[in-house]
Amino acid sequence: MFKPIFSFLLIFLFSFVAIAQNGKDNETRIANGEDLNMLYRNEASFGLFIHSAGGIGIAYRRGYHVVATRNRMFEIEVQNFKHPKEVKSVSVIKSNGKGYVYGKLNSFLLFRPGVGYQNILYQKSDKKSVEIRCSYYLGAIINFAKPIYLEIKDASSTDNTSSIERYNPDIHNQSNIYGKAPYLYGIEKTTIYPGGYAKFALSFEYANRYNGIKAIETGVIGDIYPQVIPMMAYNKNQQVFVELYLKMIWGKKWF
Repeated sequence: MFKPIFSFLLIFLFSFVAIAQNGKDNETRIANGEDLNMLYRNEASFGLFIHSAGGIGIAYRRGYHVVATRNRMFEIEVQNFKHPKEVKSVSVIKSNGKGYVYGKLNSFLLFRPGVGYQNILYQKSDKKSVEIRCSYYLGAIINFAKPIYLEIKDASSTDNTSSIERYNPDIHNQSNIYGKAPYLYGIEKTTIYPGGYAKFALSFEYANRYNGIKAIETGVIGDIYPQVIPMMAYNKNQQVFVELYLKMIWGKKWF
């Protein structure tokens, strides 16, 4: 009677040990970034990028597995934005004045929350190979436009006294501009311009760990606004902007 019970207990014990050992082996393999021949259902990444609108940006993405070669992605980006014809000037009437951009009406900070899909075009064959992905996103733009303030020579003064004024192209010119005011001047008069964006990207993922993300991404972004964005006083302002970007991405995957 006891022999079958003893045999069952031994089988159960060895099975439990085997399962536990297999679990530890899998944990070790995950820690080492090895291929478990299993799908990672989650990923998150952080990115830094430069773009053709003359600045830099940061990005965060969260991905969820949909099918074997497709992820649903949520992203948010923050970047500055400059007009292509911005040229930094220095005062012709004050030798130590701060540099400014003549004709610039506002400085811009953009937030882009969006959603999209990422498709794997070529999967990794081993840890040393490269995975090629394409992705597309749609989302909103929240454009914060802070008006430009300048140090202006007092018109009635015979010496070098000055005041801080919001740039007005009708009365301010190179004969009375000393330089740019401190950045925080006028921040309370920031205007928000909402809009939308579309993006297409190609990325090349080269991490030497299957649960890691290291990638180079390049793509094109199209921004559109329901109204003209006041950027420069002496150039045609636009509602549609197209820019190219190059991004470095770091992140991780998990089950």
